[in-house]
Amino acid sequence: MRPSLSRRDLLRDAAAGAAALILPGVLAACPSRGTAGARDETQVGASRTGGLTERATPPPGDLERLIAWTAALRSAALSVADVPLGRGAIRVGELAAGTPYEPGTLEAYLRAGGSPSGDEPLTLSLTRFDCVTLVESCLAVARVARDDGAPTWERFGRAIERMRYRGGERGGYTSRLHYFSEWIADGERRGLVRDLGAELGGEGDRRPLRFMTEHRASYPALANDGAFREIGAIERGLDDRPRRVVAVGRIGEVADRIETGDVLAFATAIPGLDVTHTAFAYRDEANVLRVLHAPLSGGVVEITRRTLPEYVAAIRRGTGILVARPLGG
Repeated sequence: MRPSLSRRDLLRDAAAGAAALILPGVLAACPSRGTAGARDETQVGASRTGGLTERATPPPGDLERLIAWTAALRSAALSVADVPLGRGAIRVGELAAGTPYEPGTLEAYLRAGGSPSGDEPLTLSLTRFDCVTLVESCLAVARVARDDGAPTWERFGRAIERMRYRGGERGGYTSRLHYFSEWIADGERRGLVRDLGAELGGEGDRRPLRFMTEHRASYPALANDGAFREIGAIERGLDDRPRRVVAVGRIGEVADRIETGDVLAFATAIPGLDVTHTAFAYRDEANVLRVLHAPLSGGVVEITRRTLPEYVAAIRRGTGILVARPLGG
């Protein structure tokens, strides 16, 4: 198990190289969807309705993991309805430990000449992760395990699609939930997660989110005027939706109310940006609260040696955490 490394280098990279800050959540410490390189990822074509097509064929290693991980959850009784979904997701994360971090997977189609205006291909992988694709994939496998029947790559893809796109409907580039705070809010409206910010005493962060449009040159898709205008309208539409952030100094006070498998997003003071990294809360055998994540620094899925309060306190310009509890919806 690797120790948690300094966040200073991550945030320095974020401020200097916002080009990589893409994906559900413009994540400075997890700039993974900004550069091409979907070597082991399956890009699934979109139909007119946004659903999957028959081209949903994964590499063998990915399908093997889906089958094996689903079986592991079912054999451990982590796929039944009365077990919190987050516990199943955490077991998937444990099984994924050591899996390589790989940036840029969701943007590969743009760098290959695709258009942000057309339906975005659904990029899937269980053998390469960034911080958000790890969260999405663990939750998706846990949901597939709860369904009857054999796990299929198409069902896994549909579970990802429901989380990654606004309203669960995949369209063009702008249909993706690029700010992770909106990922949480949109998921809460549809019964996928419950935002715990208010009940944990989170303070409202009302700063406007403008990072993408203010760093237009860093986002290849925003060279398209239509996509740029749409992202700007989405940003303005979030102005009346403050994020509930549990401040750094209060995390220790509420730690006993955070469950293993809760989704964490690390809030930042960087202007125009909501969070810089995402992860799962993880309670070890001694019930110590740590972090399970796919870090840029370190390069593989890991569980931190630092406790959650220690981890957040080490983040330069970090202001606290957003917390969301996965639901079985």
